[in-house]
Amino acid sequence: MNNVFDKIVETIVDAKGIDAASITPESSFKDLNVDSLDIAEMVMTLEDEFGVTIELEEGVATVQDLVNLIERIKG
Repeated sequence: MNNVFDKIVETIVDAKGIDAASITPESSFKDLNVDSLDIAEMVMTLEDEFGVTIELEEGVATVQDLVNLIERIKG
């Protein structure tokens, strides 16, 4: 599995207590009940993990959207 995806899942599980098996790349943050504060906290964790600065863009609505954004930033 993708390291970025796995880390995002881990941060969602830590933040929301959701079963990791229920999180797919197509899962929307809205469906996972991840709000803007949760996302801000997740972004800080992911920035530390990957050594990048993440500027959230409009249209980052799913787990895969966030994976794509981080992978693009990482190069």
